[in-house]
Order: sequence, then structure tokens, then C-alpha cells
Amino acid sequence: MALKIIGAGFGRTGTWSTFAALNQLGFPCYHMREVLINKANKSHLDFWRGVANSPPGTPHAWQQVFAKYTATVDNPGCCVWRELVGAYPDAKVILTLHPRGAEAWYESTIDTIYFTETLWQWKILQWLTPFGRKFGDLSGKLIWQRSLQGTMPDKARAIDRYHAHIDEVKAALPPEKLLIFKVTDGWAPLCAFLGLEVPNNEFPNLNDRAAIKLSIRGVMRGAYLTLAATLAAAAAAAAALYGAYWLFA
Repeated sequence: MALKIIGAGFGRTGTWSTFAALNQLGFPCYHMREVLINKANKSHLDFWRGVANSPPGTPHAWQQVFAKYTATVDNPGCCVWRELVGAYPDAKVILTLHPRGAEAWYESTIDTIYFTETLWQWKILQWLTPFGRKFGDLSGKLIWQRSLQGTMPDKARAIDRYHAHIDEVKAALPPEKLLIFKVTDGWAPLCAFLGLEVPNNEFPNLNDRAAIKLSIRGVMRGAYLTLAATLAAAAAAAAALYGAYWLFA
């Protein structure tokens, strides 16, 4: 399969609801959850880490991650929307925006997915576990540096980056290839853009903030357990070394 829809909107702009909507419309959709949760995609974290450590514009074998999908929204795909537009020239682009504007997007991002840059418990996992090192490297370089350009610690700069990103996407694409979309717009503009009939049910209204916060608490617990196990192992090794010293002294 080839990508037919490329999501260029930042994470925390209604991408979870858009993901659900596109799946319902018959477009198997890629999202960060496909990297982190889908066990069939075990190799994807390494792939995206490779992307993060390559210069922008570097060609990649995108079918390694998108072979089963016809759409992508959210990170990490939105970080390489230009590269994907080049690789899939027939695809249409959806630029999701936060329904309540740039400040609400910033607050939501800081409160949820930015924990990889601020939470000391995450830094412990990043230091001590292979997953932590890989995902920390991916998110730090691809999302927070390349896509957001290191602006997140400064609210005003991050909001300026949000607006600049919108202008960049609009300037790069002809109007017929681009839908600027808020999930509060509902089915009508999305279906018109894709040439599909409007479903009878309501547009998905999903907010994964609670799930992310739960995951963050899990990260904190995991960090405490990992640190405790590491300290216990270090203490055991020290005790063994101490015993060996006196045995052979």
C-alpha cells in the first residue's frame, strides 16, 4: 500500500480523533501509538531513530513502516511531512490544528508528551534501559529539535513556531492538495476533501490526555523500580567485591 493521506499537524492537535476517523473511513492510519504499542511494529522504533539521526531531507525506505497503512497523522510522521510529500506525490495532506488555538496546543503538549524532556524519572529510564535510550533519542532529535526547533521551553517561541509551521505547509502545497482541519469541524470537510460520503455516526471525540498521564505515572513507577534494582545490584556487587578482598587479603 502507498500513503494516500499525510498528516502534517503537530501532535496534540486532535490527531487521536483524526486517527480514529481515518480508520473508520477505510484508511489504515499510522500514529505514534503504532510505534509504541503495536507489537507487530517492533522494528519501527529503530527505523525512526535512524530518521532522527539523519539530516532533514534524507531519503528513507518509508515502506518499512508504512507498508500496512494508507494514512499517517501525529508524530513521528508529521515531523517528516515534506519528505513524505516527496515520496508519495499523489497523497493529500491534512494539517490538523488545535480547536482552541496555539496556546491550548502548547498547554496540552507541555502537560502530556513533553515529559520526555522534563521528567527526571524518564531520564533515569533513558539512562538505564534500551527502550528509554532509543525513544529519548528519537523524540528529542526528531520532535523537539527538528520539528519544534527547540522552542518548547519558551512559550512565546513555541507558539511562534506553531504558526510558522502552518505557513510553511500552506506555502508548500496547492490548495486542492491541502485540508486545514480542526476536529470540531466534523465529518463534512474531511469527507469532501477525500471524496467520501459522510458517515451517519458522530465524528470521533477522543482525548487521550488521561491515558498519557496514566502512562507518565507508569514511567515514574518504572523508573523507581529500575533505579532500585540497579542500586540493589550495585550493592550486591560491592558486597561480593568486599568479601573477595578479605578472603584473599
